[in-house]
Amino acid sequence: MNPLMILAAVGIAAGLAGIATLIVPPTARLAPRVRPYSTVARSALGHRDATVAVRSVRRPSGVLARLFGPPLFAVVQHMGRSVDQRGDDQLTRLLRQSGDVSQTADEYRVRQLGEALVFGAVSCIAVGVLLHTPIAALLGGVAGVVVGMTRSRKRLEKVVAARAAQIRLELYTVNQLLAMDVRTGAGPMQAVQRLVDRGRGAAVSDLRDVLAWIRSGMGESAAFRRAAELSPEPSATRTFQLLAAGIERGVDLAGGLLALSEDIRDSRREQLHKDAVRRRAAMLLPTIGILAPIMLLFIAAPLPSIVLGHR
Repeated sequence: MNPLMILAAVGIAAGLAGIATLIVPPTARLAPRVRPYSTVARSALGHRDATVAVRSVRRPSGVLARLFGPPLFAVVQHMGRSVDQRGDDQLTRLLRQSGDVSQTADEYRVRQLGEALVFGAVSCIAVGVLLHTPIAALLGGVAGVVVGMTRSRKRLEKVVAARAAQIRLELYTVNQLLAMDVRTGAGPMQAVQRLVDRGRGAAVSDLRDVLAWIRSGMGESAAFRRAAELSPEPSATRTFQLLAAGIERGVDLAGGLLALSEDIRDSRREQLHKDAVRRRAAMLLPTIGILAPIMLLFIAAPLPSIVLGHR
């Protein structure tokens, strides 16, 4: 069979599959329908997977996506797990910490593998054109694939670090506003609700997720403790744990929030001091690099006449 006949057969099969899908639609999955009702019971029993916000499972809408999507995802997932040793839970946690809650671990692996293949193909072609050696081109392709996989991973880690820095920057104001509402007689949940209604930002987004988990049936303290586990910033973790303790035991929430704010301000002041010293040292390096050789030349210029006695 020539390639044209194979392509025609694949097209006919795809068309027949589309007609069959229109005539007999596939049965809807039962898990998305049952999950909102089972979340409350699973959360009460202490299941950790029940603390994730309920969201609908996206299914591919096209015929070709339904035909070739599942085997492609299975191959990509196997290849991604063989290259990247991080499990689905850790990768999902990183994606959530980066603020990308719409992307699943499998979708991230597909994008990562696609980027790695593009890097590998470009490096293979470039090395093959320059060196005209198949072995060198193959090694260049492998190196490009490794660079593509590493680049995607480093970019995700940088996004997580940037979001943690943003939360650290916003958390002082968030704690102050929560302490103000609590001091005026509001409860912890009322203070959080007021802040979510009026505010924006990364820290407020985490509090909004906490409210969504509570509306889906999770306990209030369990939701805050889950947010503390998922937060990329240690200061936010302490804030969420304090809110959970305030709901459970009725501690002095306003005083604790103000103390956390003072700790955040002190740590930011210390970090700014370290950054200033580091940048000051970096500014001195070009000056030393330019002036030091000139000074050495001025010092070394009279040495021959001193040692050998020549003028």
